[in-house]
Amino acid sequence: MKTKFTVVSLIVSSLVGLASSHAQAASETYTIDPHHCFPVFEVNHLGLSTQRGRFDETQGTVTLDTEAKTGSVTLTINTRSLDMGFPEWNKHLTGPAFFNVAKYPSITFTSNKLDFEGNKVVGADGDFTLLGVTHPLHVTVHNFICTEHPMAHKPVCAGDITATFKRSDYGMMTYLPMVGDQINIFVPVEAIKN
Repeated sequence: MKTKFTVVSLIVSSLVGLASSHAQAASETYTIDPHHCFPVFEVNHLGLSTQRGRFDETQGTVTLDTEAKTGSVTLTINTRSLDMGFPEWNKHLTGPAFFNVAKYPSITFTSNKLDFEGNKVVGADGDFTLLGVTHPLHVTVHNFICTEHPMAHKPVCAGDITATFKRSDYGMMTYLPMVGDQINIFVPVEAIKN
């Protein structure tokens, strides 16, 4: 009887350990590759053309559990890294009238609610902070894929993120309405598994 009890205990113990191990392994953490993540924004300029700028320094992490359909994203953009392709324009947009980088050195997006279709992430709802103002923001994820990185030889999850918001909602009022209120953003992401 004692032997039977010991065997049952060992089996139960093993199953609990296996389940615990699986639960811990299910959620995986990835670090966004800063060399392949350059957020781009576009805005209408004086009703004449669409102008684009990009940020050259971004960091963040992604956690994913494709079985449980859960995950999170944190993204931090260094506003001082703004590049409009022209030094005088960089100086103007990083100044107090627009991004005010001396006071607000970062733009952030955080989300604990990812949208899945099957095993693919197709969107996320989170908090977007610009100029110290935070509002909910939905982002769409295009071309999501998880595979082995052909150069790093590590698991990678990647995709393209798009979203739209009004800059006036965040207190960026300069030159409205001559310079457009609607901002479109595009963020390419390659996140390598830790």
